[in-house]
Amino acid sequence: MRNITKAIAIAAMLAFPVASFAQTAPAAPAAKQAAPAAPKAEKSAKKVASHTTKGTVKSVSDSQLVISTGSGKAAKDETFVVNASTTKTGTIETGAKVQVHYTSEGGTMTATAIAASAPKAAKSSKK
Repeated sequence: MRNITKAIAIAAMLAFPVASFAQTAPAAPAAKQAAPAAPKAEKSAKKVASHTTKGTVKSVSDSQLVISTGSGKAAKDETFVVNASTTKTGTIETGAKVQVHYTSEGGTMTATAIAASAPKAAKSSKK
């Protein structure tokens, strides 16, 4: 008799959580779907990291800037998106030395500021 009472008690204890889980099961996936959306909103609210690089202008247009960084075999080209909010200082033309401040988001580098260096003055030779 004692074993039957224990078996009934265990069955009742297991049945109660299963029954309550079955009632909340449809609501649980909805809560899980809402949870991942919150971190995405937090990520977009975070400040996007800003980077800086220097190089020589290979080509420039109203919407794009391509510069060559490094020299020799280590040289590589970097392409930046230029938009209406990009601040431009100096004359930005092919061959000019520039410093580019940019943000990188999703593999796209967007220039926030471009500063062209003033050309170096020619050295005067004294003889």
